[in-house]
Amino acid sequence: MKRRSLIIVVIFIGLLSIGIGWMVIQGGYLSSTQSRRPVQVYFADNISPIHQYAIDLFNTLHKGDIEVVPVNLPFEKFSTNERKELLARSLRSKSEKLDVFAVDLIWVPRFIRWGEPLDSYFSDTEKKRILSYAIESCMDGQTLVAMPLYIDVGLMYYRRDIIRRLPDAASIERRLQESISWDEMMTLRKRLKYENKPFYIFQAKDFEGLVCNFLELAANHQPNFIQRRSIELQAPAAEEALTLLVNFVKTGITPSVVTEFDENLSYTYMLDNDAVFVRGWPNFLENYRSFHPDTAKLANIGRAALPHFKGQRSTSVFGGWNLMVSKTSQKKAAAMEFIRFLQSDKIQRLLFERGGYIPIIKSVYEDSVFLKSHPELMLYYGLVQRGVHRPTLVEYTKTSDIISHYAHAAIKQEITVHEALRRADEMIKSNAVLIK
Repeated sequence: MKRRSLIIVVIFIGLLSIGIGWMVIQGGYLSSTQSRRPVQVYFADNISPIHQYAIDLFNTLHKGDIEVVPVNLPFEKFSTNERKELLARSLRSKSEKLDVFAVDLIWVPRFIRWGEPLDSYFSDTEKKRILSYAIESCMDGQTLVAMPLYIDVGLMYYRRDIIRRLPDAASIERRLQESISWDEMMTLRKRLKYENKPFYIFQAKDFEGLVCNFLELAANHQPNFIQRRSIELQAPAAEEALTLLVNFVKTGITPSVVTEFDENLSYTYMLDNDAVFVRGWPNFLENYRSFHPDTAKLANIGRAALPHFKGQRSTSVFGGWNLMVSKTSQKKAAAMEFIRFLQSDKIQRLLFERGGYIPIIKSVYEDSVFLKSHPELMLYYGLVQRGVHRPTLVEYTKTSDIISHYAHAAIKQEITVHEALRRADEMIKSNAVLIK
């Protein structure tokens, strides 16, 4: 009996030791697991609701491994130039709170010095998934320095309910999709009896949006007007373009208050004052549905190609935002994983459906079912194929500031068109800095 009891005690002690050992091992494992934190990737952009939704999806998918932390730089709080300077300041200081950052496509040359070259991270197959128009702004010569998130392209919005007052409205709307001439637009103004009402709205504030309006018209008048490394402001096309914008205001086609308008103010004015047309960017309606009270007016907004000079076809300036990775980031692999996610088929479709952001991957445009559900996407695709990039200049912002300043003054009739272009050209060529 004593021997049997001794054996039982020995077995019990052995089992107890094993149990304690297992608990120690488990405790150590749990402690190690709980103390391990996911890699945090800081992402700076205008974090819209659909941006945040995409971030949340990514974080759920990579829970425990990667966590994207949004750094919100909202458009309503920061101008594009202010955003650019905030990013540049953070990158100069080698901030650990900036890994992936969104840049206006015209900023890419400025930010190359702080950006990680991306060729070794993305295969040729991955690059070929992307529209050539979108990836063009991501290149520094033959080197990939950014990846596109979405592309924009200039277009025109119109009020369907006003156009439908005319007996041939269906024919006019079909023509608008392809692009009407500026002369045809003026004929419509007379037919609609809009001689004393706001008719065509564009952005004429002293900012980049005015430069886009000007460059679209100049490039439409002379297709090779925009060169990748320069803008010839004393060319006939430049004078024709600025003269047209000045005459819109001078003749009452456009109210003089547009000299205070950015895009959002121009959209609001168009809706509140029943103007027929407004020049804009693709996500006007998606943004305004969330807060504009007159849903009936929003429901009557149609999309169209910008008008053209006689003998030419519609031309639109490209906009859009690209993604870059900080050269000093210690989380590059995780950053690339997040960029791939944003360029995935699912997220590109969501960005378009919920935010109005034009997809940059080819597969979306090859899906006949998706296109049937979103016919406006085919209009955008046609406009993209006729789009033009603004010049690729390291100091593009400085050049743009000079052009917008003098174009704005000409539209306000403070200076002639000829004098505005001459002064702007002289300042740019002398490398002078405009102090506003």
